[in-house]
Amino acid sequence: MTRHEPQTAFSACPHDCPSTCALEIDLRPDGGIGRVRGAKDNTYTAGVICAKVARYAERLYHPDRLLRPLRRIGRKGERRFEEISWDAALDLIAERFLAAEAEHGAETVWPYHYAGTMGLVQRDSIHRFRHAKGYSRQFDTFCTNMAWTGYVAGTGKLAGPDPREMALSDQIVIWGTNPVATQVNVMTHAIAARKTRGARIIVVDVYETDTMKQADLGLIIKPGTDGALACAIMHVLFRDGYADRPYLDAYTDCPAALEAHLAARTPEWAAGLTGLSVERIEEAARRIGEVKKTYFRLGYGFTRSRNGAVAMHAATSIAAVTGAWKYEGGGAFHNNGAIYGHDKSMIEAPELIDPAVRALDQSLIGRILTGDTAALLGGPPVTAMLIQNTNPVSVAPEQERVKQGFLREDLFTVVHEQFMTETAEMADIVLPATQFLEHDDIYKGGGHQHLMLGPKVTDPPSGPRENLYVLNALAKRLGAKDHPGFHMTAREHIDWMLKSSGYGSLETLEDSRWIDLQPDFETSHYLSGFGHADGKYHFRPDWGKSASPNKPAGDPMGPWRTMPDLPDHWDSIEHTDLQHPFRLVTAPARSFLNSTFNETESSRKREKRPEVWIRPQDAAKYKIADGAHVKMGNARGVVTLHARYVDTIAPGTVVSEGLWPNSAFEDGKGINTLTGADPVAPYGGAAFHDTAVWLRAMD
Repeated sequence: MTRHEPQTAFSACPHDCPSTCALEIDLRPDGGIGRVRGAKDNTYTAGVICAKVARYAERLYHPDRLLRPLRRIGRKGERRFEEISWDAALDLIAERFLAAEAEHGAETVWPYHYAGTMGLVQRDSIHRFRHAKGYSRQFDTFCTNMAWTGYVAGTGKLAGPDPREMALSDQIVIWGTNPVATQVNVMTHAIAARKTRGARIIVVDVYETDTMKQADLGLIIKPGTDGALACAIMHVLFRDGYADRPYLDAYTDCPAALEAHLAARTPEWAAGLTGLSVERIEEAARRIGEVKKTYFRLGYGFTRSRNGAVAMHAATSIAAVTGAWKYEGGGAFHNNGAIYGHDKSMIEAPELIDPAVRALDQSLIGRILTGDTAALLGGPPVTAMLIQNTNPVSVAPEQERVKQGFLREDLFTVVHEQFMTETAEMADIVLPATQFLEHDDIYKGGGHQHLMLGPKVTDPPSGPRENLYVLNALAKRLGAKDHPGFHMTAREHIDWMLKSSGYGSLETLEDSRWIDLQPDFETSHYLSGFGHADGKYHFRPDWGKSASPNKPAGDPMGPWRTMPDLPDHWDSIEHTDLQHPFRLVTAPARSFLNSTFNETESSRKREKRPEVWIRPQDAAKYKIADGAHVKMGNARGVVTLHARYVDTIAPGTVVSEGLWPNSAFEDGKGINTLTGADPVAPYGGAAFHDTAVWLRAMD
């Protein structure tokens, strides 16, 4: 018998992770997929991917995958459906959307989406659909607002030093992210620097993550105090002569004012806020001051607090004080979103936007669906929804309100999904969706510099269909304004975007697989000037006017008026009190990605069960035993899970890793029952890691 070696196809990971890994996929003789590997010849992926994506066949061939369109026959949430044909489903959707529009106007329909796929065609074509019909727009606030705004407030542009330069650094500061779990390639390059250059790794977080376990220096701080730590570090840099004064004079806006401001931001002051010792803060500052080629890799986690934008700005500012931007392997990086310059106008049809149409805040979905006038921006109720690429009944804050809204019998809900998620269970129509290896798309790396092709490599089952098909088919049935994008395949969209952007054609990208768009060293390190009009790094941002990539229409939100004038600790967090003595952080789990992968057996087996991690010293005060069945709550609701003793957590802090399915909790209430949706300064966003709770053992 002749042994047949598997063929290899290529793609790119579609999931909401800055790594956006280049992939190689083993193809079986029957056309199915086998093992998934990282592409070794991609200079950022460098052959390394996370374990959950390596096991992607488990998800693609999962027995619970949705395969046929379904129509609800029971009450909402009962999971009682009957199979119908695609034509019948699409006809019914069009009928109900048109009826809703006739009664309340087009804004009553809200197409709702997020980052279940990061593909530019399959994810973002929903905008062309909404604009062509005048449906309510969406203001994206789940993830990026505080982080991007804080970084851009300093740099003037969402871009930074080549992330591959971590391998050339003498020291890497990983702040507010756990890349071992959430973006493994950061560790690839950081560990390479350690092996080849003896580089040190410093990690800042609120508990000892798997990343911190690999650090030379780990700093465990109380949630929401990152700005205080950053200011104390900069205080020491000025005090002890580590500040690069020629660089400050040439490249920053107000170094003298910053130095004077930081005079009172001592390590002693920061110790009282962060929970660190003075000695630990001094050590971190000294290491950063002594090692000029220090690369700050700044994550999203520490910005998901009510003071998150201020914290990001303060942490980014450290690299300007030391002049680390001057060096290869130095500077501060968060996201490379501004480097791409790709033309998505055919995908999104921005020329069809009516600026008078409201943009509803995705984080306020619970309030919107329960009729909150302010959240509805004074407009009509939402009575029809098309949901793609997200699972708000699990991932959105204020989960009890979200559930209440979706239980409305007058709300017609369509969910296009791969599995019967909590949101799909609430739907009137469920449409089966393809997975990324079953359709064509193109991706950009937030954490690197590659524009990457993700071609279809295997056929889907007969039932599931891609996002683009659903949107184009509905647009035709709904009589949407005609647009060329509604008549194009995904491959045609990709080819058009590449040619219009000056990046060649689909044919050339199929040969190269990706395009490296990293700007030159001088541009990446802002040596020819930062992105602000004056070319300076801004220690003094104008929070009321600074550009945010997700800025909504209208004036900035009121809270920006109380934001600090210079880098500082901004005391705007949700504080503990006698009734709520703990601060809860809902951190990502290694084997889940938001609510994706929590349906696979291997991921659930590794994560075991929903838990809340607590310091034994804190648990003793409330007579909570290790492994105890506990309730955790606040005014937003109560969840039931198990306690686990973990010594290496900041005092007064509890951590719950991973977005488990709501059904994994005893009472069916997931962790986002406890998180708030109130928009934070300056441009909104949900503070998922900024929650005060009580915790008690069950009798």
